[in-house]
Amino acid sequence: MALEITDANFDELVLKSDKPVLVDFWAAWCGPCRMVGPIVDEIHAEYEGKAIVGKVDVDANQEFAAKYGVRNIPTVLIFKNGEVVDKQVGVAPKNVYTGKIDAAL
Repeated sequence: MALEITDANFDELVLKSDKPVLVDFWAAWCGPCRMVGPIVDEIHAEYEGKAIVGKVDVDANQEFAAKYGVRNIPTVLIFKNGEVVDKQVGVAPKNVYTGKIDAAL
């Protein structure tokens, strides 16, 4: 399972990470989010040790969703050195997400 990222640990897990970070902004009621969820979990397992992969429940954690202008979910942001370097809004095939992480490695 991907890491659970919250407003409380976002700084530590995402912004201060020395590895690229994939963050999936999602909500339990969102159908397309449920399609992306298993893909994100697979990527978490495959990139263990190389990248951080986590999910932010936007209903419970609104601070960083608002800060990064997440208006539609699912939205996946790729961070490197604390900065957003790539973005995917909506459902995409797994290779789209892994390609974005690979580009940040």
